[in-house]
This record gives sequence, structure tokens and C-alpha cells, in this order.
Amino acid sequence: MLMKEYRICMPLTVEEYKIGQLYMISKHSNEQSERGEGVEVVQNEPYDDPTHGRGQFTEKRVYLNSKLPSWARAVVPRIFYVTEKAWNYYPYTVTGNACSFLPKFSIHIETKYEDNKGCNDNIFENELKEQEREVCFVDIAYDEIPERYYKESEDLRYFKSEKTSRGMLQEGWRDTQNPIMCSYKLVTVKFEVWGLQTRVEQYVHKVVRDVLLLGHRQAFAWVDEWIDMSMDEVREFERRIQEATNQKTGMFPSSVSVGEAPLSSLASSNPASAPSTPVYTDAPEFLSVPKERSRKKSAPETLTLPEPGPSVPEPGPSVPDPTPNRASPSPASDQTE
Repeated sequence: MLMKEYRICMPLTVEEYKIGQLYMISKHSNEQSERGEGVEVVQNEPYDDPTHGRGQFTEKRVYLNSKLPSWARAVVPRIFYVTEKAWNYYPYTVTGNACSFLPKFSIHIETKYEDNKGCNDNIFENELKEQEREVCFVDIAYDEIPERYYKESEDLRYFKSEKTSRGMLQEGWRDTQNPIMCSYKLVTVKFEVWGLQTRVEQYVHKVVRDVLLLGHRQAFAWVDEWIDMSMDEVREFERRIQEATNQKTGMFPSSVSVGEAPLSSLASSNPASAPSTPVYTDAPEFLSVPKERSRKKSAPETLTLPEPGPSVPEPGPSVPDPTPNRASPSPASDQTE
């Protein structure tokens, strides 16, 4: 298990970021999706929690096969996706990620937002009572971004918002910027496979950090597109973009509801060639955040898939061999991906 706390500051208020985050996630997912690859939105519905109140439940599938390094592609199925389930009770969210074929792999993310420059060292005090973690500041303007994701229009060193007059972000901008808020993300990666654990957990954290950096850069670079939106308007934008994104991936029918229907009334639709992932309408136990709870170092509470059992074909009727002196050929093995 490898845990890190990422702190990403933004030249926004927490209330502004609530709209910007929804806009950014929808637009970014659409940009990154290709035919059979990218992000498939399975569910996006209101959700009531007895502790956190009214929120939003979202389930997505992120298809990643072509984006994996060569050493990983050699050992994963042709169709590979990560299931992401998120419970958003802004300004607090919980996200769980599980792999479609690795029951021992999981990512658990807790997020909190505050109007400060990332100076709250106790924001996850209860969760970290017995946990060690590395704190990593992510600078949206000056941290290096993978070259394939760089766009001059999203370079925040030179971008200035016409509607808010914020930017260009100079060195040390976090100490002088007003307004400023921080997204605190506690990320736990767990991969319990001997010989690969360290390598995979470190690689996944690198991917998570790159995604956080790119997404938050875009949220501010697109600020003039969403700053005047209301919550109803950004939800309507989200619905339209999700339909377009699902059509691009070619994995889901173009009918994603972002409405008031209860989660229990919806069923998931699975790709014919991908393993089925059950849709749970109730938040798992680890999402309940009591005031006091014990967490063992070796067993963080994470979202995982049950280990699939082997498929055993039912025996058919016995057929006598007309040529008893000749050895019968062995039945062909089932071909699975």
C-alpha cells in the first residue's frame, strides 16, 4: 500500500470551483475519449447520505488499454477498464477505483476543499491517525506536464482570464493570489501482488498526479467558459457532454440520466466482450466516516472487486466411442481473453 496526500491550489474560491470542477471533468473526459477508449459514464444520479446529506453518485468506466506502458499491456486483457465510483458531498468527496480483472488492485481517494493555500496539515486528521503519508504540492502553473498534454492556451504562466482578470500566474503565486483555494486529496493505492506491488503502486501514483495536474490546469484555463454558469446550467452541460462521450467510446447507449430518479431504478449496461461489474446503489461501508475509527496500517479500507471463481463447464451425457481401440481426442479448451 502506498499513500500520498496531494494539495492542489487554485486561483478560485471553493464555491466557484464547485461549478468549474463539474465543467472540467465533463469536457476533459470527452476530449480524452476515442472509439472504444476513454471514459464511459454508467450512472450519474442524486444520492442521499445519512451523514453527509444530499450529494451526487457517479459511476464511470475508464478504458485504458492503449494508454498502458508496454510491460503492462503484456499481462492485461485486450479490454481493460477501471471502474470509478464517486460520492460527491461537496466540499467532501470519496472515490473508489477498482480494476476489471485484478481483484487485489484498488485506489481510494478522499477529497476535501478549503479556502486556503494548502496550509491545513490536519485536514485528514481522523483518517491519518495511524497512517503515514507523503505530502505532495501540485503547482498547476509550474510543475512539468507530459509533453503530449501540453497546450499553449492552457499554459497558466501566460493565461489571463478576461472575465475574472486572474492570471498570469507568476512564480510564488500561491503566496500572493487572492482568492485562493486548495483541493486536498488523500490517495491510497493498493496492489497486493508479490513482485509487482512497488512498481505498480508507484506507477499508479504517477498517473494520478499527472491527471490531477492536467485537470486542474484545464479547470482554470477554461474559467471564462464556466464562470457565469449556474448549477442547473452546468448539470445540463454535463448531461449533453456525457451522451456525446459515451457515443465516442462506442461502449454505451446514448442515454445517460442526470436527474432525480433514484439509483435503484437504474441498471448498468455492460460491453458484450467485457466482464460484468455489478452496480451498487448503496455506498460501501468504507464510505461511512464516523468521528472515531481505527485503521490498520496493513489493511486500509478500500474499494475492491470480489475475486472471480473459475468457470467450470457442466458435464454432458456420456457417448460411447465407436472405435474403442482408438484414443479419443481431448475436448478443445475454451478460449478466453
